[in-house]
Amino acid sequence: MQILGFNFEKIREERKAQLQGKLEISSQIDVNDIIQEKLEIVKDQIPLKFGFDFTIKYKPDVAEVSLSGSILFVTDKDKAKDILKKWKNKKIDEDLKIPLFNFIMTKCNLKALQLEEELTLPTHIPFPKLAPQQNQKPYTG
Repeated sequence: MQILGFNFEKIREERKAQLQGKLEISSQIDVNDIIQEKLEIVKDQIPLKFGFDFTIKYKPDVAEVSLSGSILFVTDKDKAKDILKKWKNKKIDEDLKIPLFNFIMTKCNLKALQLEEELTLPTHIPFPKLAPQQNQKPYTG
């Protein structure tokens, strides 16, 4: 499998209320479609378009960030047939799902962080933080 492209097709951010108290932040990826595409530049492989929705919810009903898009990838003919056959039953093999979901999370998490900044929301993933080391002598330069 080789990824040829990634596109956001819909971006929605909404802040519904002021931040108060403890927030529960959850994220979810949903696959909404897998279809065969036609590309003239691909000769010996089959291009497939993998549609997804990535949602981050701030509960209780404070905010939501929603990203929808697609990934275009190519694979061999037999694998493409197998993927499309299993998708009829809304099934995806782990060997396809894991790398695609990791790719989606990377792209969507970066975009979501930018949107959260714009809405002054806490980030949905923790950032590394520096902390003083205990029993360390101060730097004197």
